Amino acid sequence: MPGKSLMVLPLAALLLAACAAPASNAAPQASGSTLDCSPSSLPLVTPGTLTVSTSKPAYPPYVMDDNPASGKGFESAVAYAVAAKLGFTPAQVKWTFVTFEQSYAPGAKTFDFGLQQVSITPERAKVIDFSTPYYSANQAVVALTKNTAASSATSVADLKTLKLGVQVGTTSLNYVTSVIAPTQQPYVFNDTDGAKRALNNGTIDALVTDLPTAFYITAAEIPGSTVVGQFKGSDAAGEQWGLTLAKNSGLTACVDKALADLTTSGELTKIQDQWLSTEAKAPYFTQ
Repeated sequence: MPGKSLMVLPLAALLLAACAAPASNAAPQASGSTLDCSPSSLPLVTPGTLTVSTSKPAYPPYVMDDNPASGKGFESAVAYAVAAKLGFTPAQVKWTFVTFEQSYAPGAKTFDFGLQQVSITPERAKVIDFSTPYYSANQAVVALTKNTAASSATSVADLKTLKLGVQVGTTSLNYVTSVIAPTQQPYVFNDTDGAKRALNNGTIDALVTDLPTAFYITAAEIPGSTVVGQFKGSDAAGEQWGLTLAKNSGLTACVDKALADLTTSGELTKIQDQWLSTEAKAPYFTQ
């Protein structure tokens, strides 16, 4: 996630985390051959309450109006969908707030699981549990609003004649060359900063990057820019986000089961489409 690089926490912070009230790591017992994920069997920070963490402030489109308890926003909606699958009512869900770095720091947790756009990496997985992915980042296109040819594109065909910029060595570059296949060679930059400068000064018409980065660029870095659209089904090569839990948490298997059920039913896709496409005004390009 842009602006959220891995940090080494000071020793004092790690000691503090180690002194936090731990949740039990006892795994839910299986009933016959079925995993028992009823609320009474789960090792919770607070019995009878599902404690979920996010950041403060929390930003759209992941949490709307900095109010995760509203259920509005992609990650807020995912949290309540998982809670419902685990047997919790909305009134039984409590939100707590931690920094991005605290969400994947080693040691005991003050929450049962967290959602903060935390990418699943081998290094982080050494000290915490990740759920199976609840989001895989699609590729997206950013353009200046004043560049009408780029900002009004609705299909892959509309993008083919544009001057496209992309960072070297990224999945975005692979996507540009293999899927968009522009009529002219894309402009390839050593880093995203170079591509953003080129977009700002008009050297390129549009920048191709992952959707979370696109949201960040348009919201915080380049005034007058817009997410033109995203590519449905481009997530296989993108970064993946997981719910964060204490290492060896007894909740992990049940959270994974809840996410599997939401995926099979199509509910997770509906949540993503609503909050990361329709509400976020990042439509899907047509082929």
